[in-house]
Amino acid sequence: MPDYGHDLLFGSFITPANAAPKEVVSLAQESEAAGLDLVTFQDHPYQSAFLDTWTLLSYVAARTERIHLSGNVVNLPLRPPAVLARAAASLDLLSGGRFELGLGAGGFWDAIEAMGGRRLTPGQAVDALSEAIDIIRGVWDAGNKSIFRVDGAYYRVEGAKRGPAPAHDIGIWLGAYKPKMLRLVGAKADGWLPSLPYMQSLDQLAEANAVIDEAATGAGRDPAAVRRLLNVGGRFGPRSDRLLSGPPEQWAEQLAALTLEYGFSGYVVMGDDPATIRTFGQEVAPAVRELVAAERAAS
Repeated sequence: MPDYGHDLLFGSFITPANAAPKEVVSLAQESEAAGLDLVTFQDHPYQSAFLDTWTLLSYVAARTERIHLSGNVVNLPLRPPAVLARAAASLDLLSGGRFELGLGAGGFWDAIEAMGGRRLTPGQAVDALSEAIDIIRGVWDAGNKSIFRVDGAYYRVEGAKRGPAPAHDIGIWLGAYKPKMLRLVGAKADGWLPSLPYMQSLDQLAEANAVIDEAATGAGRDPAAVRRLLNVGGRFGPRSDRLLSGPPEQWAEQLAALTLEYGFSGYVVMGDDPATIRTFGQEVAPAVRELVAAERAAS
């Protein structure tokens, strides 16, 4: 029964479609009204049917008051890390410490290359992401007066000015599935953010956790430093034997089991349906918290 010591959080995962921008913002506000902790948006800068995610995050931050925001996940190959670091710190400052950095290595390379990005192999993309994390953290380290230099194979910084510092310790959450990427999560990230529909089985969650834990220990870190979050999808309806296909109480039972058995402490519901967001925030989230607290108190 792994417990990495993080409070439970719940969020929404919204498609930033430009066909109805007011509806996109409304879904973010609906997420806040439903009591969710986090609202996230896909980031595919090469997708012409999407609003630019960074612009959207900034606008939503100004139209909300409490909820945290993140890309899910930000496309690194089209966002230079030093510039991304300053943008993230700026948004965190402007929003009163409400920004988290979900970050991805990239994957749709034809589209990335079409937008002017460089094509990398999967292994190269992970190495580039590792360098980028060092640069991002270095820019945020505004109190460090040493000359900031990173001479990487993919990214270089030659004496760039550090700062600004974010308003709070921004979490860097990586979307990861393969072993090399999972090892990077354990070595350097603050969180692991996969999507449950992409996992072949629940056993894969345990196997990935083990890789992350081993990499964290090998890097001299406590595995508990890595929060485990999960994008989840499903439907509300009559009780069934399928995962996340049933009434809110069934969802709560199954998410509580994922927390108790695999150590997950964050759940982000995928989809753009306001009713689903309301049910997830108002019924599922409090029920999961209650079930997990009761089980841990009894053990």
